[in-house]
Amino acid sequence: MPFRFKSDSCPCCDPAMASRREVITAGLGLLACAAVPGTAKAMPALPPIRALRVQRVLTEDSFDGVYFRDGRYDRDALHKLDWVFRDLSAAEVTPMDPRLFDVLHAVAEGLGSEEFYQISSGYRTPERNGALRTNRVSAVSLHMSGMAADFRLPGSDPYGVARLAARMQVGGVGLYRRDGFVHLDCGPPRRW
Repeated sequence: MPFRFKSDSCPCCDPAMASRREVITAGLGLLACAAVPGTAKAMPALPPIRALRVQRVLTEDSFDGVYFRDGRYDRDALHKLDWVFRDLSAAEVTPMDPRLFDVLHAVAEGLGSEEFYQISSGYRTPERNGALRTNRVSAVSLHMSGMAADFRLPGSDPYGVARLAARMQVGGVGLYRRDGFVHLDCGPPRRW
């Protein structure tokens, strides 16, 4: 079956998903899937040393270095990455899920790209996310959990980036053609 993107809205953007009961039910379903071997595809094997090159578009804050080595995440590197991915509207830093960095690393490796990811959105406070609410911004966005990023990757076609990430099944993949950016997250594999 050929690869196709759905509409510009994420399945989790559906207003029906905004109810607390449905969010809890969906979370329990994901937990159950994780407990049953073979129900989800794993991310490709990652190398023992992982590096990332990211730059925040509006502030030019950046990180260019190793964030994982010797079998563990480097705490200082993660703190620097948390700063780059912070919510700019509230100047609030939160610990990002390091699996997001693994997703970004895997996609850059898959593309053979050495360019800096140009990050337009990382962590979002619930207040900021609520202010952005449209049919394209979910009430239960993984941005609020530090599990998602929106970006451009210079020298790479956004469609090609999204297509590769979807094929790799590394997490959620959204292509926003009109705005020219890609969304990646470390949630369950899905695409829009």
